[in-house]
Amino acid sequence: MHRFFIHTFTVISIVLMTLCLPAAAKNANDSFKPGEIWLDEAGTPINAHGGGILFHEGRYYWFGEHKIEGKEGNFAHVGVHCYSSEDLYRWKDEGIALKVSKNPKSDIAKGGILERPKVVYCAKTKKFVMWFHLEIGQNYSTARSAVAVADTVTGPYRFIESKRINAGFWPMNVHGRFKEPLRADETEYLKKIQMRGGPVEGYPLDMIYRRDFFDGQMARDMTVFVDDDGTAYHIYSSEENGTLHIARLTDDYLNHSGDWVRVFPGKFNEAPAIFKKNGKYFMFASGCTGWSPNAARLAVADSIMGEWTELGNPCRGTEEEKNFTFHSQSTFVIPVVGKPDTFIFMADRWNPENAIDGRYVWLPVLFDENGIPYLEWRDEWKY
Repeated sequence: MHRFFIHTFTVISIVLMTLCLPAAAKNANDSFKPGEIWLDEAGTPINAHGGGILFHEGRYYWFGEHKIEGKEGNFAHVGVHCYSSEDLYRWKDEGIALKVSKNPKSDIAKGGILERPKVVYCAKTKKFVMWFHLEIGQNYSTARSAVAVADTVTGPYRFIESKRINAGFWPMNVHGRFKEPLRADETEYLKKIQMRGGPVEGYPLDMIYRRDFFDGQMARDMTVFVDDDGTAYHIYSSEENGTLHIARLTDDYLNHSGDWVRVFPGKFNEAPAIFKKNGKYFMFASGCTGWSPNAARLAVADSIMGEWTELGNPCRGTEEEKNFTFHSQSTFVIPVVGKPDTFIFMADRWNPENAIDGRYVWLPVLFDENGIPYLEWRDEWKY
């Protein structure tokens, strides 16, 4: 979702800096420089925030939120931008893959909230499927999941629907009275608590998903993960951001199957990013502190549906680097094709005062002697 990091650069300064660069320098990306302005092949700053990467037929495709200048850039005025690359360093602008609608009655109407788009390829249908977090309007009250589809990887994507998800299905890892609708006294208790998307006193560990059983579960920060067998999973922050859900998608990736689990109830995780190594599933996440960065979190499981075990903060370095995840927040983990066990931690350095100047922090995922991932800062690096 949204994280705070104030930069001294404005859009004007970005443009001026870009114009001052020699033509050769504009296209000379051959390494990662976390937090610096990243130019595409045309010499324009890349505009793909909160994004994810799809590798398809020899190319990587980066999908992300297209931002505009100022605070208004925190809302969706353009849509989902797409870039392509052969090496992850140099990116070609492929245009807007999914445009917001000019129709004010559309779920994806211009000026709403459209976040964290992730695209996967469904081999069964030969379609490209995009999932994203959607809020109808300019607050975080609707907490919907939205899906779009395309015949080609760069689009255009056709918006299908947005909705609360898994309505009428209980989580697979709760039992007994925890699979029953709310009692009257529990409903009254919930009405007294002011939910703000972050930790609150008296947070009801086992009530919110029961409240939402009939109308569907909330979903905000999210990602999509396709396993080795082709099964796709939607991982998202739910229950007023207090609990992560992991839900299996249908075989065409366009709907939810009804199979889902709750992960870390009451721990307030968001910004999930999952990868798989040596049969184990690892998940980076963050806490819920508004736009402000916080310490990253790491968890591991032998099965994607759990049980998940917390492993603590994966960041190494100074106290500031560890406490604020290098002033960034996770969005995706990229497996580097052709480089076994090589992964890239993909994160955003949000700038809510001037959204277009949010920066990208890509770092190598390193592994200790026990195979546990960790992160360290690099001013510049190559995979």
